Amino acid sequence: MPFDETYFSTNTYKNVSTARFSQYWWSNRFYAILARRHGKQAGRLLEIGSGLGHLAGQLEERFETHATEVNFWALGQAKKVAEATCRVLATAEDLPYRGNCFDVVILKHVVEHLENPGKALEEVGRVSASGGLLILATPNLASRQKPRKGGQWIGYRDPTHISLKEPGEWLALVRKAGFSPFRVFSDGFWDAPYLKYLPAALQKVIFGFPGGIQAVSAIPFLPLQWGESMLLLARKDQSGY
Repeated sequence: MPFDETYFSTNTYKNVSTARFSQYWWSNRFYAILARRHGKQAGRLLEIGSGLGHLAGQLEERFETHATEVNFWALGQAKKVAEATCRVLATAEDLPYRGNCFDVVILKHVVEHLENPGKALEEVGRVSASGGLLILATPNLASRQKPRKGGQWIGYRDPTHISLKEPGEWLALVRKAGFSPFRVFSDGFWDAPYLKYLPAALQKVIFGFPGGIQAVSAIPFLPLQWGESMLLLARKDQSGY
């Protein structure tokens, strides 16, 4: 499936792309706060796989923002909300930038879509400045609720998820790319229902409450097993590329 208008209208973005205070909005706010909190003041930021541009748009006031996408339609849509961002048509495995030029790189649910995520992370290592920040998120095979969902688990439902890996494998690839992870956590159980006989609306409140608190407070505290996504923060090693 190409990442085109059809994809963006049938997945996470459907009907919520511009809805303020939707789950999608809170997610972008959370990542934007992480970038501001741990990234270099007024540095250069790259979002790989920027989708419709909402996250990059939130960061334009703080950073010199750059964004890559594999779909020309999505890049055009991103102009509406990320006018100051330099948007480029490019793959994650072949970034059109010189080395050591970005202070923050964000890969928000991108690596699971790539045939060669290791190569993409090597490229991230190449373009990241010494001490630069990497923010990465991907479906979490260590989720405690994955067995309950079975084949309907969120990581399996999207046919474009072709590179699902255990957390340890992602950490090894990140380290191989020249980064040292300093925080690994999760985003909560937001894909209710998980139980057969409890109303889905009630389950969304019960299971989603911890993740909601984390998103609103922007303080990562959920253990890796307590969420559907694995999130990590890492620094580019001083002796890296």
